[in-house]
Amino acid sequence: MARIKWEIAIVLALSYGMSALYSLVRIVNRLLDTAPLGAQTATLNRPLAQQEFFDLIFQLLGVASGLAPVALVLWLVWRDRKPHFADIGLGRNAGERRVGRELLAGVGLAAAIGIPGIGVYLAAKALNLGVTIVPTELDAHWWTIPVLLLWALRAGLGEEIVVVGYLFTRLRQLGWAPWVIVVSAAVLRGTYHLYQGFGGFLGNIAMGLIFGAIYARTKRLLPLITAHVAIDTVAFVGYPTAVALFPDVFA
Repeated sequence: MARIKWEIAIVLALSYGMSALYSLVRIVNRLLDTAPLGAQTATLNRPLAQQEFFDLIFQLLGVASGLAPVALVLWLVWRDRKPHFADIGLGRNAGERRVGRELLAGVGLAAAIGIPGIGVYLAAKALNLGVTIVPTELDAHWWTIPVLLLWALRAGLGEEIVVVGYLFTRLRQLGWAPWVIVVSAAVLRGTYHLYQGFGGFLGNIAMGLIFGAIYARTKRLLPLITAHVAIDTVAFVGYPTAVALFPDVFA
């Protein structure tokens, strides 16, 4: 048991546990700022270098570094027999038809989560409890959309495999009750989104509770990954299009 606890601590320190600590410090810094939360911004994808070539390299390195904890987790839960990642709800033994259904379920879940999420964001802004989220400030290059898709994939794989698949599996091995696991993982998810303000915190807790409840019931991870990637893809790639079509609204 002690080994599992240390393993969890190390994985979280290398991934979303550390992100949660950074977000806690950021929200305190924001609250101490003279500008109210509603007047502040949080940019999700920004240029990392002035030169286009080096910006691309740094973007790709950022994606790769974010996937490193995913690789670590997959190594830790690997089983010698197929399906190798059955412990966290990933595997092809159910057949391609089930995979198709899970992908479709993920798209439906993305709509169910994403649309109300816009309302939560706008309400938080109106109540001065959330910052303005700028999904991307990347310049328009030939690689901009592919890189944004990679960032969306990194977020979906990272958060769902580490915070749901891995964490649920290990906490269950420690004897935690299912509802405690669901709530704990949801609070962690909300905490590492605190840099977005309290709207992002509460909205992501709600998302975490829904995702956690679904996973606790189905033990399948692909719908959650699909939903998360779809939500971030719409936000990252759809945002520049929306700004171009409705500049007055997004100004």
